[in-house]
Amino acid sequence: MNLKNLLVITLLFFASFIYSVNEEAILAKDFPRKISDYSFFTDGTDQVPHENLLPYELISPLFSDYSYKKRFVYVPNGKAGTYKEDWVYDFPVGSALVKTFYFPVDERNLHLGNKLLETRVLLRQEDGWKAVSYAWNEEQTEAFIKIAGKTIYADWLDLTGQKRNVRYRVPNVNQCKECHSANDKITPIGPKPTNLNKLLDYKEGTFNQLSFLLSKGYIDQIDQNLRKIVDWRDESQTLDARARSYLAINCGHCHSKTGVANSTGLYLDLRENKDVHLGIFKSPVATGRGSGGLKYSIVPGRAEESILLYRMRSTDPGIMMPESGRALIHKEAVKLIEDWINDMES
Repeated sequence: MNLKNLLVITLLFFASFIYSVNEEAILAKDFPRKISDYSFFTDGTDQVPHENLLPYELISPLFSDYSYKKRFVYVPNGKAGTYKEDWVYDFPVGSALVKTFYFPVDERNLHLGNKLLETRVLLRQEDGWKAVSYAWNEEQTEAFIKIAGKTIYADWLDLTGQKRNVRYRVPNVNQCKECHSANDKITPIGPKPTNLNKLLDYKEGTFNQLSFLLSKGYIDQIDQNLRKIVDWRDESQTLDARARSYLAINCGHCHSKTGVANSTGLYLDLRENKDVHLGIFKSPVATGRGSGGLKYSIVPGRAEESILLYRMRSTDPGIMMPESGRALIHKEAVKLIEDWINDMES
């Protein structure tokens, strides 16, 4: 072997370490100060992931003030997430879930670029999951840790050309726990198998996400009889399926038997099938003025008399649901839930 070839091999060997995800940062007791310290991206500004940081999308996504999101998952080499029925894969120690929130400059032309807001990470450490957020600087070159959260004033042009703006809130560490909690432990909530069972374009081609993750060794198995979730925006689906899917991803992580709102008896995850737990003729529990003086969470055929819709329409912190994660009313979802309730037999 000549000197030139030896030099090339040596450079490639060291490059594999320089340009790999930094597992030491994922496992560190103290969170790194910058998002670049994790080496998740080869280009953070354009959100180009390291080859072992795989993108994923959700069939029915969580509403976050109309922001767009780029989602990624990292699993250490030789390990895999373990399948759990009706729940997120149990990813091994050293794994990371990465989600960047952003607004396009102009929704009518996505080639004009994006305004990155924050990147949230869920890190699987020895003693469980840890959550922390990083806010992007004005130059869009780096994101810095925000333990106490941050307010970002963001604006964009929507599909009609109208200028929109929002007082976007980067959550503090404790607020992360408000949603990402089950059985009093921090946990992922989005990438459940039923919400990943869709096609996605990868650089290798277009594949079903679950099949692709299985082929890469990131998950250990696929359930062929997955519970059905649909894209709530897909008007070809039934009204009931769309509404239940929306409520499951936006409300069901708290309003479930293992969530932080388990004491309310209002369970909105897809596993629930009892009318009273879905809110139908269910009296509120300790909602205070959040009830708006109304009697039941859902009154079939009468959306205007339903607490569920009343709270979705509010931006008052003492009334609105969800309690955090939004500053705007999700008008399209309000219309969906209104139609769903009015369509119920009274």
